[in-house]
Amino acid sequence: MNHYIGVDLGGTNLRAAIVDSDTGQIYHQRKCPTLAAEGQESVIRRIVELIKELTNANDVTDYPIQGIGIGVPGTPDIDSGVIQFLPNLPGQWLNVPLRAIMEEQVQLPVALINDVRAITLGEWMFGAGRGVDNLVCLAIGTGIGGGVVVNGQFHLGIGGTAGEFGHHVVEVDGLPCGCGGKGCLELYASGPAIAAMGVKEVMHGHTTRIGELVDHDLNRIDAEIIVQAAKAGDPIANGILQRVGMYLGIAVGNILGVISPQRVIFGGGVSRAGDLLLAPILQTVKERVHVIPLAEVDFVLAELGINGGLLGAALWAKRKCEGW
Repeated sequence: MNHYIGVDLGGTNLRAAIVDSDTGQIYHQRKCPTLAAEGQESVIRRIVELIKELTNANDVTDYPIQGIGIGVPGTPDIDSGVIQFLPNLPGQWLNVPLRAIMEEQVQLPVALINDVRAITLGEWMFGAGRGVDNLVCLAIGTGIGGGVVVNGQFHLGIGGTAGEFGHHVVEVDGLPCGCGGKGCLELYASGPAIAAMGVKEVMHGHTTRIGELVDHDLNRIDAEIIVQAAKAGDPIANGILQRVGMYLGIAVGNILGVISPQRVIFGGGVSRAGDLLLAPILQTVKERVHVIPLAEVDFVLAELGINGGLLGAALWAKRKCEGW
């Protein structure tokens, strides 16, 4: 057995677990609030505390923990272990040598990876991507990230940056993005983008259940509320998801033309909309993509839920430690 700790650094919660990297079995899962507004030192301290809780709880004494993988919502350099930028987390997360800091604190090998690349690895090995050699994964949440497997190889590109699907340009000369570009997919299809569309509809006085669901408190409108209203048959909410699906379909169509995967996996909180989102995505893809045999491409939802990132982070640690 090979045991590694997988850590998921989320905007709301920190989660960690011991993972059997051979079977995907998860042991002793722990979580705590990220409290990112308190600053990076505080967040790092809580990660260390979670890891120490797990090492103390490890009752499989014959199989010691061999390393730690940390999935982060930004751009870590996978070779140097330095976090270059975390766009969706408060604080000064610029050029933070997280791997070196963590290894000094926990005395175990540490590997960093983007959180959605971790999800991709987890889904490929133990989830919706099992059995295929070419796939892409998109996670739609606070941001939009992705990951790629090509010819049976987990493709990472320069410094682990392959899969930044949220920064596909879907509107030429569109809205400015935090990445420095314009018209990026994240601005039109992420959770905050969906919430903003809902707020706009309510503020314009349109008849919709969106406002009713939050007692007309605009601050409570989020993507989950939009999905809830859409599932109840609200035409305004359905229209929002149709528009979001169109933009996602444009991006997916571009990806299909470049990679020609056997499977496209959709994860992240927004994917819980299910067919309400998948249907307009597939409609747009079918309208726009004519050089790829779409009948041979599976479009599926992720299977591992919130555990995908933990599994993938642990598998990444194994890869860095053992070189598989």
